[in-house]
Amino acid sequence: MKKTTKVTKALTPAKKTTKTVRKTNPVPAAPVAPTAVVTTIMANIDVGFGNSLFIRGEGPGLSWEKGVRMDCVADDRWSVELGESARPFVFKFLINDEVWCTGEDFTIAPASHVTLAPVF
Repeated sequence: MKKTTKVTKALTPAKKTTKTVRKTNPVPAAPVAPTAVVTTIMANIDVGFGNSLFIRGEGPGLSWEKGVRMDCVADDRWSVELGESARPFVFKFLINDEVWCTGEDFTIAPASHVTLAPVF
């Protein structure tokens, strides 16, 4: 009888593989400057040399007691920029902060740009 020998291979432990994990710092997003919400009111009227156009009303920067002088951007064009508001602006124009324009009060939504032609 023949002797058979059984050969068993010794198992070698598997090699551990290591993964290189690179930690990256997240790139911070570029800061976004908040944009100002501006309401622009323009008036087309020639108030005469030496006179100024004012605005009075309700809303940030406005009052019914004292007017805000508008900027003269042309011979017959006036402009004012008002700040952010959650409510509509209600206003009227005045020459030299004394003479009120005729008609009803004007009302515009916040962040609007409007050009009006007041009558005195």
